[in-house]
Amino acid sequence: MAQELKSHPTVIRLSTQLNPAPVAPSNGGAIDAAWLRQLCLESGADDVGFVAIDRHELDDQRDDILAVFPRAQALISFVVRMNREPIRSPARSIANGEFHHSTDRTDEVGHAIVAQLERHGVAAINPTTGFPMEMSRWPSKTWVISHKPVAVAAGLGQMGIHRNVIHPIFGNFILLGTIAVAAPIDASSQPIDYNPCLECKLCVAACPVGAISPDGAFSFSACYTHNYREFMGGFTDWIENVADSRDAADYRSRVRDDETVSFWQSLSFGSNYKAAYCMAVCPAGEDVITPFLADRKRFLGEVVKPLQQRPETVYVTPDSDAERYVQKRFPHKTVRRVGNGLRATSIAGFLSGLHLIFKRHRAAGLNLTYHFSFSGAETAEATVMIREGNVQVERGLVGTADLHITADSTTWVKFLRKEQNMLWAVLRGKLRWKGSPRLLKTFGDCFGS
Repeated sequence: MAQELKSHPTVIRLSTQLNPAPVAPSNGGAIDAAWLRQLCLESGADDVGFVAIDRHELDDQRDDILAVFPRAQALISFVVRMNREPIRSPARSIANGEFHHSTDRTDEVGHAIVAQLERHGVAAINPTTGFPMEMSRWPSKTWVISHKPVAVAAGLGQMGIHRNVIHPIFGNFILLGTIAVAAPIDASSQPIDYNPCLECKLCVAACPVGAISPDGAFSFSACYTHNYREFMGGFTDWIENVADSRDAADYRSRVRDDETVSFWQSLSFGSNYKAAYCMAVCPAGEDVITPFLADRKRFLGEVVKPLQQRPETVYVTPDSDAERYVQKRFPHKTVRRVGNGLRATSIAGFLSGLHLIFKRHRAAGLNLTYHFSFSGAETAEATVMIREGNVQVERGLVGTADLHITADSTTWVKFLRKEQNMLWAVLRGKLRWKGSPRLLKTFGDCFGS
């Protein structure tokens, strides 16, 4: 770029009158990693790592990154520490205050790094730590860059069984930021060679909806429905309650006063997380682990039990694994049945989202294979296999089906969204099946909301 600018006479005249921007130290055209690391730390990052855009860890998101920043050649991953005690507080206002403040600070760090790089003649972008996102893509992938896998590739930690990145020193009390840079970096970080996760299962014990299983399985739907009640899908569910209410009295029969003012608070001051207890109780990390190792009983009493014993409303979808878990494990907590807004808008979304809404307890003991053939606006064939509480989705028709469903794609999506009557679809030839119709109900029991 510098050579092109110098070849233009107008630019030459300007460059003699103005002080040109300093140039980032480079090694054969690549940014010096040591210099860049210092820049990031001075901008407020607590740790930082670098990943080239062609690294294999980015294979599943490289296209998305290049779509928003085609010049990206490397990524900067950085962490900002959070204060631990506020996150551990049973008072959600205190915990959410820390989340919101730290999120703002992380975005400010990203902004500062990009501003410094731009001053040194290097183009870069800094997607937000959390929100806002590209909501026009909803309910598909709305985020620009997946911060967690980038952080792992950059050597800033490993994923714990609670699906949070655990930094080897700071533990999981961190927020992540990523910056895409339009230049190579002369040294690339590597993942750490061990996982700081202790597998202590305290996150399993503290989660109010049982989203984390002792065997490592994770229920996205359970976590999303409760913890993100006042975000995205939970917000749409609330709005539909408003729209469906006949009058104020009917609305109050659907939504309690404290829930209404909680939504007001989220709209006014930032969406509130309902739990995040998995992060609160995690003892991993060199700076975090000492109290746990010194006196585990005291750690449980001071950190874990206050969250377990906290009286609170727990949001679940009807007849879900989460509902059963709360009733059995935390009978002192109030169960509230709600919708979570997780509904398909396409056949691709339907198939990719099945593992997110799968009900393991309803599938226990089942050994079934479903074939799907879709025509019309979207053509696709797929196989859904339920095996002893697990689900697997394959492209194409694999094996022998217990039930083969053939449907017009638009009709099927409307049926899933409860906008189309099944009888209407059958009578008009938009939906048919081969096999026992009771298996269609079984499928709904395993995946329906």
